[in-house]
Amino acid sequence: MKFEETCIYGLTEFEHPDNAVCRDTYDIAYLAVGGVLRAVDAVMSGELDNAFCAVRPPGHHAEESRPMGFCYFNNVAVGARYLQKQYGLDRIAIIDFDVHHGNGTQHVFDNDPSVFYYSIHEHPSFAYPGTGREFETGVGEGEGHTLNSPVLPGRGDEEYRRLLTQDLLPAMEKFNPEFIIFSAGFDAHVEDLMSGVTLTTAGYDYVTENLLDLVDRFTDGKVISVL
Repeated sequence: MKFEETCIYGLTEFEHPDNAVCRDTYDIAYLAVGGVLRAVDAVMSGELDNAFCAVRPPGHHAEESRPMGFCYFNNVAVGARYLQKQYGLDRIAIIDFDVHHGNGTQHVFDNDPSVFYYSIHEHPSFAYPGTGREFETGVGEGEGHTLNSPVLPGRGDEEYRRLLTQDLLPAMEKFNPEFIIFSAGFDAHVEDLMSGVTLTTAGYDYVTENLLDLVDRFTDGKVISVL
């Protein structure tokens, strides 16, 4: 059954119990994607320097043709494709710092050398969805355009500093993106009981400042961040 029909008929889940729905879920998910596209237009036109999209449902677990992990449409992936088709960009970087690996986003762009996907997340041996290991680096023409930095439980601020400096910075220098999209998540916080990573509020400050430095360096401030 299709997503929209599932909601219209008043069913309570779509394909899996994780994907709870109500009658309004399809419309709200559709608006979330639209919000990301509107943010892209605003930044590309110069109306805004940057944008934060506080949208729900989230998106980074959604695969190309199926929902997963509370995600129905992959908002960030749609935004990246829109940048390519509407604005002709050749090099887009997606930086995902949710504590869970963005399996859907990675798989959408696995064989696409025009999109670089980076994720820093709790190690897949301990966290949903069980993907995002270091050896997952892309396939075919996309080989080398996926980079994963798994973090073991109990590690936090210092590990994030090390990995962002050691892994992400050299990759950005090599890829030289024209636009950056953040796939944002704040569930790596030490007080979030759903993960074992121990990033503090000060650690999140560092992550944000570090990523914005990359934005200023490579894309002249052009960025959208999608919750």
